[in-house]
Amino acid sequence: MDIATVQNALAQSVAAAMIDGFNRHYRLIRRYGQEAKRLFEAGDWKGVHDAVRERIRSYDDRVREAADELCANFAAATLDDATWQQVKLLYIGLLINHKQPELAETFFNSVCSKILHRTYFHNDYIFARPAVSTEYIQSYPPTYRSYYPAHHGLRRTVRQIILDFDWQRPFADLERDVDYILRSTRQRLGEWPAPETNAQIQVLHSAFYRNKGAYVFGKAINGHDEYPFAMPVLHDAHGKLYIDTILFDSGLISVLFSLSRAYFMVDMEVPSAYVQFLRSIMPLKPPSELYTMLGLGKQGKTMFFRDLKEHLRHSEDQFIIAPGIAGLVMLVFTLPSYPYVFKLIKDVFGASKEMDRETVKRKYLLVKQVDRVGRMADTLEFSQVALPRKRFSPELLAALQTLAPSLLEDEGENLVIRHLYIERRLTPLN
Repeated sequence: MDIATVQNALAQSVAAAMIDGFNRHYRLIRRYGQEAKRLFEAGDWKGVHDAVRERIRSYDDRVREAADELCANFAAATLDDATWQQVKLLYIGLLINHKQPELAETFFNSVCSKILHRTYFHNDYIFARPAVSTEYIQSYPPTYRSYYPAHHGLRRTVRQIILDFDWQRPFADLERDVDYILRSTRQRLGEWPAPETNAQIQVLHSAFYRNKGAYVFGKAINGHDEYPFAMPVLHDAHGKLYIDTILFDSGLISVLFSLSRAYFMVDMEVPSAYVQFLRSIMPLKPPSELYTMLGLGKQGKTMFFRDLKEHLRHSEDQFIIAPGIAGLVMLVFTLPSYPYVFKLIKDVFGASKEMDRETVKRKYLLVKQVDRVGRMADTLEFSQVALPRKRFSPELLAALQTLAPSLLEDEGENLVIRHLYIERRLTPLN
């Protein structure tokens, strides 16, 4: 269908209402990132905790709000198939110059999943595949600042990098911290090499806020060499700021983005550009995990599921019951070639477990909302997951049908699981 031929006024109204719903959602997300700076400066740690909890809930709230509006104003649940296809095409047109097109596509999917039956969950009606590129989207201010130490001197440049974050709370001793940074740089990297034409230091424009810290991420570039770095900024016992350390190792920086840690709050006009920059300093970190750690968990889930579907296309092994002692509450299975475990809540628990399914779901939500470092693992929660039936081992199929039949729906080639939790596998399979 050619978008130029779409003349359906109802479809145009639905698409416009959908993008308005997303834009309202992302304005609130940016507000949380902007507020995080003020909370950090004020040392309002309870405010930080409350903001994280509110932000986690806000996506689902905005999705329900948009779905209710579409149903009330446009009878969206009764629209015919052709109109829904037109809605998607017109929505794509609204994303051409959008700053967050990938997030807006995911929002469209989320709203549609509230209105349409899952048989519509393919690329004719929703964004099973992305439709708009996120490359080279420009933001203002730019995603990162560039500094040229060959022109201004390394010490002056490092000092300016810190000052440009404009924290409204004094440093205890900024010159001391700059000395420590320069000393650590020499110890880790040696003396600053002769500058190439492109010698510069790039620093992400917005600081990343989590718990009681602010984090600065960047990289030094000289010729073909790149040196990533991260600097945490904390409050001392007297309420003044200091730079706690500087990390140069990509692996250590990746630990800060582990799914076992709490999410960052960041003000980003173009989140895809932040993810691209972070991947340049952590090339082994999947984009799905970076989006999740930036507080954009639904986008992380979307990208994760696309990756899973692609992996299934390029592998042949079967889902099997996860090795180890069987749980009393959860049935756990895994795909040996994929480093994740899949969990669903059994219909009947072990005799020693005095709880029900809703209690277990609330406990998972509680873990998700608690803002602290050191969670066991972050959990991706999915509904109505369709997986190829032939990829389930006979033993796993029998266990699913015996222990959790209420969560299964047979669609012929696919087995649909109504509620599924997915976590990174912490230990390798034997």
